[in-house]
Amino acid sequence: MVAERPGGDAPESSGAGARGHRPSPPVAASQRLPSPEGEGEPATELGADLSHVRTWLFDLDDTLYPPERQILKRVSGRIRDYMIRLTGLPEDEARALQLKYLADHGAALGGLMADYEIDVADFLHDVHDVALDDLEPTEGLRAALERLEGPRYIFTNGSIRHGERVAEQLGVRDLFDGLFAIEDADMRPKPHPDTFSRMLDRFALDPVHTAFFEDTERNLDPAKALGMTTVLVGPRALDSEAAFVDHRALALAPFLATAVLKGDAA
Repeated sequence: MVAERPGGDAPESSGAGARGHRPSPPVAASQRLPSPEGEGEPATELGADLSHVRTWLFDLDDTLYPPERQILKRVSGRIRDYMIRLTGLPEDEARALQLKYLADHGAALGGLMADYEIDVADFLHDVHDVALDDLEPTEGLRAALERLEGPRYIFTNGSIRHGERVAEQLGVRDLFDGLFAIEDADMRPKPHPDTFSRMLDRFALDPVHTAFFEDTERNLDPAKALGMTTVLVGPRALDSEAAFVDHRALALAPFLATAVLKGDAA
């Protein structure tokens, strides 16, 4: 699988999570961050009640860092180039096929595996071999993650190596207790139900006490059906009216930093 957008992701990271000190108490639930322009409807929910959550599950790309970093755009470009070499199609036709595979399979890899003979390991290595030098740690992210009590996991449609690289570059790899990547999902991307089942079994999660953070709306649907608390992250979150989305946040760090947690509700 690969990091792409209309419903795809990228890889993740793992590690043993050292627990940090909790910052100041969360702000009142009625408070909201202003919109980016300082006008109109509130953009990010502050003080969300997550006091029932015991396990924290995160998508990687465009969730742990903002989409403006364009890492997925780089990966998508490498997928297109790979498809051009594999299929012999001109660029515009390869791009159209890439989008079709995304719509039909959740990621290009599924379509390529169905229609062509490919070396999956080579594909994953090639398309995720992108520069991360300019991927700077997101302000406030580490502190926000450190205040979360309970295990933290990454759940991505990308490769293991990509997930580890990105989490390391963001300076948060040590805060995660596990990584579930596309290799672990037998190359079936989110939102495939079997992939969620595999992930739950791997980490022995109780969905009712798990919060799942994603930038791709449709990936939250199966999570909500399982009983998870769902949080849509990113600029598109603000326009979502999906019934399976519990919370919406323009950016992850402010949302986490002000959420009401188990200890706060006491």
